[in-house]
Amino acid sequence: MLAFAPQAPDHSDMKGAFHGTSSSDHTMPASIRAALGPTNTGKTHYALTRMMAHASGIIGFPLRLLARENYERLVKIKGERSVALITGEEKIVPPGARWFSCTVEAMPLDRKAEFIAIDEIQLASDPDRGHVFTDRLLHARGTVETLFLGAETIRPLLQRLVPGIEIDIRARLSSLASTGHTKLSRLPPRSAIVAFSMSEVYALAEVIRRRRGGCAVIMGQLSPRTRNAQVELYQNRDVDYLVATDAIGMGLNMDVDHVALAQLSKFDGTVPRPLFPQEIAQIAGRAGRGMKDGTFGTTADCPPMSSALVEAVEQHRFDPIQRLYWRNHELDFTNPANLLKSLTRPPPLRGLTAGRVASDVTTLESLMLDPDVREIARGKRATTLLWDVCQIPDFRKLGDDSHTRLCARLYSHLIKDGSIPANWMEGHIRGLAKTEGDIDTLMHRLTGVRVCSYVAARTEWSRHSAIWQERAREVEDQLSDALHERLTARFVDRRATTLLRRLDSDGDRTLLSAVKPDGDVLVEGHSIGRIRGFTLETDVASGPERQMILRAGRKALIHEIPRRIRLLQDAPDTALKLDATTGHLSWDETPLGRLTAGTSLLRPAIQLFPAEFTDTVQKTHVETRLLTFMANLIQMDLKALYRAHALAEQEPGLRAILHRLMEDGGITETLPEDQALPPALRSKLRKHGVEVGRFSIFCPALFRARPLDLLGLLHALHRQTPHRPTAPGRVSLPWHEISGQFGWIRAGETGLRLDIAERCIAELHQLTRRHDHTAPPDLASRLGIKSDSLPSVLKGLGIAHQPAEAQSSTHAGPPRPLMILNDRKTRASRRPRAAQHGSASRRPSPPRTDSPFAALAILSEKVRP
Repeated sequence: MLAFAPQAPDHSDMKGAFHGTSSSDHTMPASIRAALGPTNTGKTHYALTRMMAHASGIIGFPLRLLARENYERLVKIKGERSVALITGEEKIVPPGARWFSCTVEAMPLDRKAEFIAIDEIQLASDPDRGHVFTDRLLHARGTVETLFLGAETIRPLLQRLVPGIEIDIRARLSSLASTGHTKLSRLPPRSAIVAFSMSEVYALAEVIRRRRGGCAVIMGQLSPRTRNAQVELYQNRDVDYLVATDAIGMGLNMDVDHVALAQLSKFDGTVPRPLFPQEIAQIAGRAGRGMKDGTFGTTADCPPMSSALVEAVEQHRFDPIQRLYWRNHELDFTNPANLLKSLTRPPPLRGLTAGRVASDVTTLESLMLDPDVREIARGKRATTLLWDVCQIPDFRKLGDDSHTRLCARLYSHLIKDGSIPANWMEGHIRGLAKTEGDIDTLMHRLTGVRVCSYVAARTEWSRHSAIWQERAREVEDQLSDALHERLTARFVDRRATTLLRRLDSDGDRTLLSAVKPDGDVLVEGHSIGRIRGFTLETDVASGPERQMILRAGRKALIHEIPRRIRLLQDAPDTALKLDATTGHLSWDETPLGRLTAGTSLLRPAIQLFPAEFTDTVQKTHVETRLLTFMANLIQMDLKALYRAHALAEQEPGLRAILHRLMEDGGITETLPEDQALPPALRSKLRKHGVEVGRFSIFCPALFRARPLDLLGLLHALHRQTPHRPTAPGRVSLPWHEISGQFGWIRAGETGLRLDIAERCIAELHQLTRRHDHTAPPDLASRLGIKSDSLPSVLKGLGIAHQPAEAQSSTHAGPPRPLMILNDRKTRASRRPRAAQHGSASRRPSPPRTDSPFAALAILSEKVRP
């Protein structure tokens, strides 16, 4: 919890604080005002208008989704560069931001702002979060204007705690009337049904789905993205009903005509209790919008409201708030014990009271019992950091000590390592990035992602916080989309209901079905999905309904699939495409399948993606066409290899070499007998595009971009290892980036492209045939390395060398180039062993792990015959 002292009007440094200028240099005292009234009075719109009239401003909202919603509203008016969003889990702060939309807890009040506003200030009376709102009420001040928004029930305490405050009472723009109790089956369209537990929400939504075709679902645990998707489902009139918790009571502006409460009591975190009249009014007030009147009442098993309660809600007359919850913000960080003592200091003013023990205090108390934490939590800095860690929200609420253990581990990392390790962030986020599971499972993962987002948003806790924030946001979006799909599939089945009814009565023989030119599949006028390639894609969730709807959809594909197979068979190779990165095969940009390991390196197999084939014959036709395409592609891109292999028919003495070269996919080890190859045969090999190198026999033409990418993929498939394409045009890379990849050799800690390395080795051999020779001045650049790396690379290649000045003791001046030594024995002793390419009989022992040519072990033992 941050502590803020009241700020006096000081416009001298406003420019530095907000990268802008103050709207004026007036010396009038800063005003403190309050706009109070029921829902639908336009308070939030008024506050945003007031804020944008100032040169800078901060507004705090009670919910993250409201902060996000109003941030987007501000962006549309002021632009992305001028507006910031700060919540516990999100930070979007452009350098020139002047207007900030935040949650109340995350308001950056260490910044000076002309305007500061707090929404729903009556939440200062909440026993759990009230102390945060009270702190803002007492200490958050704009240099020009401060505005509090909320219910009129807080008016007496505002006047007592903030002397001189100006209060504006705003009237509701429309009327609110009770309609009594209404059965669920008779609720009018555009109704919101409200309950106070997830189990009750699910039960009500299921009833609405069966009786009315579907509903949207809103709960406080939903992420903003899921909540907005559900709201859009309702606002677009895909459904006419909304089932929600009291989360709709704050800031949710929708076209709701009627609010029906299914319960008049709730569990408040400690005990079940009746709803307060003002709470009912806050929820019921969501009916009606603008000048449109709304109605409210009860439904399901909930009894009617009393006449006194109805009158209070309709007339907006409620008892004033008697007390606000407070917690000391002037904390003592000398040690954890003093910190805890300062947190429990009694309130200093009448009308303030201590609230429930918050989760951050509970976490602090638990960590103080941990001997490891006590050992390192010494001194002001360590205690301050401990308190920061304790404020990580317990979004998961598992009811065990898992949150305390999490905080203890993070605190230990921060104290001992100075930051949270990247592998911790990656492990947690990756473990949550799973979109399978039911609604409750996805919601649980979302709470876990929120914890990761909160930790990542503390930029001082990790070295790459922006990366982790983005990664957590991506996972949250994925989970949110999946959760929206689950909610929609479970509670919006109008289309499925229509089709199921026909299937149950007449079977699928009388269903009208068709496939549109764009691939959209229609059954009984309902779009049930789209045919892409040979796969029927549908947004219907899993379960019996999906199977029955797919059965109906496949009726439309009885003639469409054979037609598409004929089109594929007649299509030219130019209509097909191989993605050399993923191994996916596409037809007119539609993925049909992927390559897998086949009978040999140059004959991969095809694994088709799930499709709607009616028999194996159809599947075989598609596989055959794709295999033909691959055979043509391999022969075209690797024509240098095939042209060289044809030489074997003419030269029996080259058959063994060329067979190995073909079997190993363009690179094979140079065996001792190959070195003794007659010059005439060497010349023929070179004429046909084959080089016999010091360590390998290879086709230089295969090291162009397309052949190299294709061979890299084929080798990875055959070895069943990940394929990692390298950057085009690179001839050297750090070894750890390309270890095990096709066409590279190791030279110390550097990986060199084989053809470049062999060419340079051959030239050095020619230079030193008779005597030692100075290394060519461009040798380092040709190898793609820095000059100071050349000695270690040459050593890794087994090339004997020494500084040139060592040849003459009288040499003076700048260092001379390296001298390549003509010492065959030394060079032979340093020569690295080439990795094996041939069959198991040619591999007496595994390749040396320290060999620079270990990368040439293209085929692993397990795939060798």
